Amino acid sequence: MLSWDLLADLQLLLEFHFMQNALMVGTLVAVLAGAIGYFVVLRGQSFATHMLSQVGFPGAAAGVLVHTSPVAGLIVFCVAGALGVGWSGRSVDAGRRSEAAAVGSILAFSIALGLLFFRLYAGSAQGIFGFLFGTILGISDQDVLLTGATTLVGLAVIALIGRPLLFASVDPDAAEARGVRVRAISIIFLVLVALSVAVTVQVVGTLLIFALLVTPAAAAQRLTARPGLGLALTVAMSLVFMWGGLAIAYFSLYPVGFFVTSLAFATYLGIRLVKAVA
Repeated sequence: MLSWDLLADLQLLLEFHFMQNALMVGTLVAVLAGAIGYFVVLRGQSFATHMLSQVGFPGAAAGVLVHTSPVAGLIVFCVAGALGVGWSGRSVDAGRRSEAAAVGSILAFSIALGLLFFRLYAGSAQGIFGFLFGTILGISDQDVLLTGATTLVGLAVIALIGRPLLFASVDPDAAEARGVRVRAISIIFLVLVALSVAVTVQVVGTLLIFALLVTPAAAAQRLTARPGLGLALTVAMSLVFMWGGLAIAYFSLYPVGFFVTSLAFATYLGIRLVKAVA
């Protein structure tokens, strides 16, 4: 139980190895999801992010089925889904309609694959169901290393393509006229979203993915239109939601995903209400 001695509570929070792993992965995931999520909201690709989160479920199921890392299965399936959307959708003439059609088609197929892999798996379904709501309290040292490597790669790519990505997100026609390879940038970004989804699923699950990839960015963009400040606020709020959710869940009987999502939604709702009154 929580006490009035915050130092003692912090020592208790860090006492066990599984919580140390959870905090390390949670921090990495929050930073990557915040950085990627800012551009997801800016580009209006929340539906694509939702689709990639659902693709993660059959990916994790496939990993369990072939006795390999579920996280590796998540990454493979999410990246494949991102490439499918990038290559089959979003033409300049059709706007976002072709992307929406590709997203819907891949979403339906991925759910069907998830059901097939679930029926083929003869073992306990607990490991598969865990990816629907998050399994951060059971993260292994191998998962920590994989998440760390994925986060470093994702942040490095964002740093490299940040300026053209921002330009292409705000005004794709002008960006293309200025020589920016908008379609290539879009595909690269979708792959980054896929990597972010794959590592975020461990924390909040496929059903609560918006808690870190969309809600903090939506709240930050309500506070400022400046890209640099908005990006910093998004990452900061993601970290606060993650750390707060983990701490509250540790001292209660309820899942981490619920608290992370509740903190994110309460903050977003509060900002909307304050802006409406002001």
